[in-house]
Amino acid sequence: MNGGGKVVCVTGASGYIASWIVKLLLLRGYTVRATVRDPKDQKKTDHLLALDSAKERLKLFKANLLEEGSFDHAIDGCDIVVHTASPVTLTVADPQADMIDPAVKGTLNVLKTCIKVSSVKRVIVTSSMAAVLARGSRFGPNDLVDETTFSDPSFCEKQKKWYALSKTLAEDAAWKFAKANGLDLIVMNPGLVVGPILQPSLNFSVEVVVDLIKGKDPFNSKHYRFVDVRDVALAHVKALETPSANGRYIIDGPLVTLSDIEKVLREFYPDLSIADDKNNEDIGIDLVTYKVCVEKVKSLGIEFTPTETSLRDTVLCLKEKCLV
Repeated sequence: MNGGGKVVCVTGASGYIASWIVKLLLLRGYTVRATVRDPKDQKKTDHLLALDSAKERLKLFKANLLEEGSFDHAIDGCDIVVHTASPVTLTVADPQADMIDPAVKGTLNVLKTCIKVSSVKRVIVTSSMAAVLARGSRFGPNDLVDETTFSDPSFCEKQKKWYALSKTLAEDAAWKFAKANGLDLIVMNPGLVVGPILQPSLNFSVEVVVDLIKGKDPFNSKHYRFVDVRDVALAHVKALETPSANGRYIIDGPLVTLSDIEKVLREFYPDLSIADDKNNEDIGIDLVTYKVCVEKVKSLGIEFTPTETSLRDTVLCLKEKCLV
């Protein structure tokens, strides 16, 4: 038990990655204070309350990203804060109000509370590869993407990539705030996350797998990179347990082709063929053939789950929950 006596606040705890972080923290003996928008919403909280040791060491708190001081109560007395709460969607009516404000103001809200609470020693913010990869010049097959690679906000805005913009601006604001206030901040940048879900409903990244099962190619791409939710959650936990952990951590999987994915899914759906939309050629959509350096996150002791295993476990879980 690593967590003996330590208290961790996890924001947005009912989310996909956050639920797994809560599960791992409880397994490792931590006490967890989990924030959700509405603790009475059983669809969002039942799966958390059902986790091992939740009765003894999990407490739910109501908090809203846009309300200043909303996280004070949950963070008070915590040793570490893991901030995962942020909107994840690709379709928005009002990008500023629906995506950017909750991401940026929400992050600053949480960090402001963290510097007021003297017990908080470290803060871990969940960002995304969207804050790494979105930029005007394309990555070629010889380009190496690592922790020094950042998305370009003006490119995101021009291209109306609102999710990438929200993540990029929120991460940027977090680094500036941490520097100005001497906060021990770590940022996690996961790619497209798949693997079993703990929550009862689909989330954006697992829905990509559902699309693939239905024979659709959601990103019109011949290549994908997936990273397992269990690896991502463990990376967060290792980052809070490793005193020397610092800066950003890229967490992304190896390149897999559409036919690799098809092979795995055909074990479950023998007739599956994923639509290969030939119109993609001219828009150079295969942007994922660059190299990704994941040595830094491996140095925390993370061994990556093979993509086939992640996809298989995702399908098994979706079937079990009757979501496919």
